[in-house]
Order: sequence, then C-alpha cells, then structure tokens
Amino acid sequence: MSVRTTCAYCGVGCGIVATLTGERSVEIAGDADHPANRGRLCSKGTHLGETVGLDGRLLHPMIGQRRAGWDKALDLVARRFRAAVAEHGPDSVAFYVSGQLLTEDYYVANKLMKGFIGSANIDTNSRLCMSSAVAGHLRAFGEDVVPASYDDVDGADLIVLVGSNTAWCHPVLYQRVRARCAAGARMVVIDPRRTETAEEADLHLRLRPGSDVALMNGLLAWCRDHDALDRDFLRDHVAVPDGFWQQLADGSDLWSVARACDLAPAELRRFYELFVATPRTVTLFSQGVNQSVTGTDQVNAILNVHLATGRIGKPGAQPFSVTGQPNAMGGREVGGLATTLAAHLDFSPPSRALVQRFWGSPTVAAKPGLKAVDLFRAVEEGRIKALWVMATNPAVSMPDAGRVRDALARCPFVVVSDVVEETDTVRLAHVRLPAAAWGEKDGTVTNSDRTVSRQRAIFPLPGEARPDWWIVAQVARRMGWRTPFAYDRPAEIWREHVRLSTYGNAGERLFSLAGHAAGGNAGYDALAPFRWGGTPFADGRFPTADGRARLVAVAQKPLAAPLRDWPLLLNTGRYRDQWHSMTRTGLAPRLARHREEPLVELHPDDAAAAGVADGGLARVTTPQGETLYRARVTDAQRRGELFVPIHWTAQIASGGRTGRLTRAQVDPFSGQPGFKSCPAAVDAVTTAWRGFLLVSGEPAHRPDCLWATRVSLATGSLWELAGDGALAAIEACLPAGERIEAADRARGTRRVAVLAEGRLRAALFVTATGELPPRDWLIAQLNAPAAPTLLAGRPPGGAVDRGAIICACFDVGLRTITAAIRDRSLADVAAIGAALGAGTNCGSCRPALARLLATETNDAA
Repeated sequence: MSVRTTCAYCGVGCGIVATLTGERSVEIAGDADHPANRGRLCSKGTHLGETVGLDGRLLHPMIGQRRAGWDKALDLVARRFRAAVAEHGPDSVAFYVSGQLLTEDYYVANKLMKGFIGSANIDTNSRLCMSSAVAGHLRAFGEDVVPASYDDVDGADLIVLVGSNTAWCHPVLYQRVRARCAAGARMVVIDPRRTETAEEADLHLRLRPGSDVALMNGLLAWCRDHDALDRDFLRDHVAVPDGFWQQLADGSDLWSVARACDLAPAELRRFYELFVATPRTVTLFSQGVNQSVTGTDQVNAILNVHLATGRIGKPGAQPFSVTGQPNAMGGREVGGLATTLAAHLDFSPPSRALVQRFWGSPTVAAKPGLKAVDLFRAVEEGRIKALWVMATNPAVSMPDAGRVRDALARCPFVVVSDVVEETDTVRLAHVRLPAAAWGEKDGTVTNSDRTVSRQRAIFPLPGEARPDWWIVAQVARRMGWRTPFAYDRPAEIWREHVRLSTYGNAGERLFSLAGHAAGGNAGYDALAPFRWGGTPFADGRFPTADGRARLVAVAQKPLAAPLRDWPLLLNTGRYRDQWHSMTRTGLAPRLARHREEPLVELHPDDAAAAGVADGGLARVTTPQGETLYRARVTDAQRRGELFVPIHWTAQIASGGRTGRLTRAQVDPFSGQPGFKSCPAAVDAVTTAWRGFLLVSGEPAHRPDCLWATRVSLATGSLWELAGDGALAAIEACLPAGERIEAADRARGTRRVAVLAEGRLRAALFVTATGELPPRDWLIAQLNAPAAPTLLAGRPPGGAVDRGAIICACFDVGLRTITAAIRDRSLADVAAIGAALGAGTNCGSCRPALARLLATETNDAA
C-alpha cells in the first residue's frame, strides 16, 4: 500500500509517496506529481523511513513518573488550567506550540486559548524563525502574505539569496535555483559565511553581520539614482511616507555603504548594477535576515526595494520569505502566533467580534499575548501558573536556554505533549501526553509558497498515542466547552477553518480557502495540493485601507564594537542532515555521519589567538553560559566570528548546547530573538585522552567524561569521547562478555573488545598521544564474528576508510569520491554522480563535490 503525504521537515513542503513494507517499516520516495518538489527529496526526507520506529517513543500518558489512563491525565490538565484561570485570570496560563503541528492541531489549540480561555498567551516556536517576516509583511502589505511562489524562482533572471544557506537548509528549492542558473540566471549570495551555497554563487557578498539595512538602503538609493524605480507603480500603488527619500540619502552612497558593510566598493557596485539591469529578480531571504534584533527592519528594507522598483506580483520578480518549519505558514493562517487572531485577523474590535460570532465563544482575547521570550520570562517570574508545551523542545531551542530550564522547573504545572519519551523539556513536565508522530498524523500543512498539502497517516496510532487536535479538544470539553470542541475527525476542523477564512471576508483579506471544503470527508481525504491566493498583488492592490502598499522608512542601527571580554560574534544555524533538536533525524544512522559532532567554526587567526587547534576541543563562552565544541578552523568564517549548530541536546551530548549561549534580546516589532550575533569568547580545552566507544544497542551506562557525543548506528551507537580523568567510568559502560585487550603505555593507548558467542558486542579505543583508527570498518563488525585484526581497528590485508560522509542520500564518503576522481578521471560533478550516485538525489552535496574536484585537479596539476 502506498500513501501520498508530505515531508516532516523544512518549509519547502515536499510531497512524499510512502510505501508500507512491514508493520513498522516504509519505503520513502518523492512524489513526482507534487508541485513543491516534482519527485525530489533531500537527504532528511529520503531517510524518513529510518525514523519511524517505536524505540524511545512516549506511548502512554504519564503523571510524574507513573503511567496514567487518558481520563485521569486529561481531567488533571483541565482541572489545573481551570483552577489557574479562576484564581489568577486567563493570562495566568499559556500554550507554547510548534510548526511541527498540523493546521488542524494548531486551529484547535488557538481556538481554545483565544476564544474560550480568553487569553492570547499562545505562541509558537515559529516565533524563533520567521516572525520578523510576518511583521515586515504586515507593515508593508497590510497582511501576512508571501507574494512569491516556487514558479517565480523558475522564471527569475537574477536570484538573490540573503541570509540563507539554501543548499543545506532548503535543498530541494536550491535545486530549482541551480536549474534556473544553468539556464542562464545569475545568483548572488549575501551572507557573512562562505557557505556551500555561497561557493556556487556568481557573486558572494560577505557583509558585516547586522549591516543588511545599510546594504538594501544603498541598493534602493542606487536604483533611484540610476532611473530604476518604477515611478508609475509607486504613484498608483504605494504610499511613501513624508521625508522617506531624504532620510534614505543619509549614508546610502556607495562608499558609505561599503564601509558600513565591510565590503569592497567594486563588489558592491557589481551587485547594484546587476540588480538594476535585471528586472526579473527574486530576493529569497531566511533566518540570516529574520533572526536579528533588527529583523523586521531588515525585511522591510528588502520589501522597500521590490516595491519601489515594481518587482512584485510579477512572474520571476518577487520578494520571497522562505520558512523554516513544515507548517510555520499553516500556524500563521490559524493565529498560532500570540500577536494574531485566526484567519489573518488582528485584535481590532471588529475582528474580535467577527471571530467571537463565528466560534460562538464566551469571549475572545482582548489583546495580543506574550511572545515566546516574554512568555518564558513570565514563567520565570511566576506569572504563568500553568503551561502546556506541544511538539517542541524550548529547553533546547529558546535563547538563554539554561534560564528557560530553570523557569520550567519552577512552574507550578507543566504539561508536555510529545512523541518522544525523553527530551530536555519532557523531563521537566508534571504531565506527559503521548502525541501522534509524523507517520501517524492526518491533516494539512502549508508550505513557504502558500501550497496546502495533505498529511496522511501511514501507520496506525501506536500504544495510546493520540493526535494533538484530539488531546486539546478533550481538555477543552473537560473545561466545560463540549459542543464547540465536539470534533470527531480532522476533516471537521478543516471545514471550520475554511469557513472562517471566508466568514465576513468580502475580499479585504487575501487569505481565503474558498472552494476547498467541498466533497465532505471523502473530498478531504482526496484533497490535492493547492496554492491559496493565486498571484497576490498582480493587480497592484494590497489589503490596506487605501489599497496601497507601504514603503517603511528604516535606518541602519549602529553596530556594536567587539567587547574586551567578548571579542567575537557568535552565529548559530543548521546542519545539512539534522533537524531541530534531533529527536527524529538523530535516529537515522545515515544522517548521523555527515557531521557526527557539534563543531565551532572559526577563522585561523582567531584560532591561533586562542590556541585552538583544528580537530581539538574548544570552549565557547557568552554572558549567558558556556559549552564545548569540536573545533573546525576555516577561512569560510570571517575574522572575529564563530558559527555553531543548534541541534545537540543533553540527551545526546555533553557539549554543543548552543541554547545555553544565545541571549534573549529580541526585535522590538516581531519579538524574534537575535540568534545571529551574540558576544562571545573562545578558548582551547586540553584533555588527557580521547577515544570512542562502539556498542551494539546502548551502553550499560552513559559515558561520563568531559566530551561525549552519541552517533546513531543501524546496529547500536557510537560515542566520541575525550576526558582528563580515569578510564574506569568509561570501561563501566561496556557490557558483560569475553574481553580481549591491548595496551601501549608509551602512547597511552588502550583497546578493549567485548565478545559474546564469538561476536563483537562492544569496543573501546582510547589514546593519549597516538592515532585512532577509522570507525567504518569497526562499525561493520558489530554483531559479526570477531576478526583476528579487531584490536588493530582494520581488516586483514590493509585499511579501508571511505572517509567522512559527503553524500548522505547514497552514503558516499570523501575517500571513495577522491579515489574515483583520480582512478576514473572524473571531470565534473555529473560524472561523479554517474559513477557513484553522489549528488544525484537532493543535490545538497554538489558544492562539496565541486570543491573536491577543484582540489584534486589542483593537486594533479
């Protein structure tokens, strides 16, 4: 049986065909008929089938550490929330939800909090990734509408990527970008880091972090001075505030902008001239723009350029905010943010009255609620008495996460709905509720270009897991609102959501799902992907009182100089093959091999000043906290700047806890935290030994040492280790069995293998000064008959090491690729793909393949 559904990861919203191959196994393929991906999948989507097992799943309601029935758990949640509201008022409770929820889940949670409890204290982790884009759209357009579609990428002649490592973070969309470039389009990347995306750009602008407003204001001034404004469009469709052009003139000349952005005037001029000469331009922007304390101004600076030059509402000429999560857009549609009501309505009296009439609710929240950072600050201060966290892990993902953990630990009542038995947040819950996982969910999601797709269940619900909408509705009924939450299936919620999008909407709001609720339950089951809104703004009309868009005057804020104690700037982001806090991707062995450990990337000059060696350990410290990383020294980083990943948690590593480092400073308009520029310092960490532990299954005890990072394997787990204490605690992690051992005191080397019935069950390799063997061959020996060269760490007859994984889709390593380039005289990336498969699926490794080709060619020369 095959099921058409949607990928669980980024906002590209790829369609999937999932074919059941067993009770809990599935083959994953891209849906060739889905408009978002046309059959392509990235490495994460390709390996979704490795993440659907039940190990580590939360399958039963838990009160404290004891299993409970659903009735008892739900009654307790309803009673505690009802009591908090009665004693302290509706603003004493809060929901913190997620872009991992389906639209139907989001809708029910928003309805309960805003329409029946009567507070807007429901915010979402999408606040952390795209709320600056929402605020910018509202200021410029009057409504949170993304005007672009993926078709615009296909039709652009210039594609400008701002603050987006698209090759890694949105790989399938990036393949459309590259396909368009192959047809003659140009690509400009604006990013402080030389990312894999930047390496393939026609022009890479390595601007100073936080100088985006200066760059875009300079571009707009250049367009004005070189007759590139669309004066007819400005006259007829755009409101320009008094003094806008005069203010723009200050500091927007080429040389002032180049100095502010730390760019060469010649490369800045090249970008400006290219933009002016290319009317069909798409500017695609993401977290590097949004995750800033000036994120909304940065968004509006981009929108100003497109509005003033008329590059909006036209094929191939659009500003394009690309969302991070699979249903961040669906959450925006139903009011999942604390600052909006459902159906793109606000908190004005007419909008509140409209929603209250439609819901038949006793009240509607009178004002916006607490945004994420303020919400957890209210928890810390004791103003929130009951908190419900759904499908997210704020103890890891929030800024200043250590403080968030402390706040959760002090909260009188914390409920967590999740699929995972143990996360950093779940461990702090008083009540844990088992939610349906990706392969069990039924509903809809909306992707970055407004395409609504069906999420369909592949497996039956395991244990006592239930859909999020069902859990919320059951609590609502127990709080006294039975009829408004008498849903039996997600199709009923969908139809209500569609009706609300059209209720009292005579075209004032572009968001409308009219015509997409026909056919009853069967029609919902068969719902094909569709994009709402057509081509927004194609007629030049905007959803504002006068029908005009707004230019928004924004000025570059002064950028702080490095501080004595904090001389560096910390930037955070994603890795190619991991997702959020790795509760899902961390289960996939092939995804684990690309970047096995959390790395701090820093420039060689900064490494030398701190005494940090490539491959060594480094401590990153900020005013909020500190944590360890493996160091990667690279000139892809600008001097004075660090980059670290967001994914590692206390469940899988002793270091790499990035949430501990970031500060809780936010954009004043959107409330989005500034994750991209936190003052920091780095220093080297020396250890007495380093090594690795290989175990079939899991170790008897978690390794207790300075550095311990877990890597998933198909047959067990690999732990990368380093420490400065005795090895007794590490050896205690080994299972019982027959031991074979070897030691070299001169090098401080110790190697232990544990056998059972002649088969390898575990291995520990440790050294003080010597080398450690590659892991691949030893990993392949787990549960196999013991080889005579086991403690040598290599097979009989010589070493075989495929090297670091470059292509996760086909599990191809660096040494395999370089050997093929040399031995088969491969001349381009396509030839590597034909020979090894690498780069032929999602294509996110193609920049790395091109880099390897260049290196091998130079070495040969």
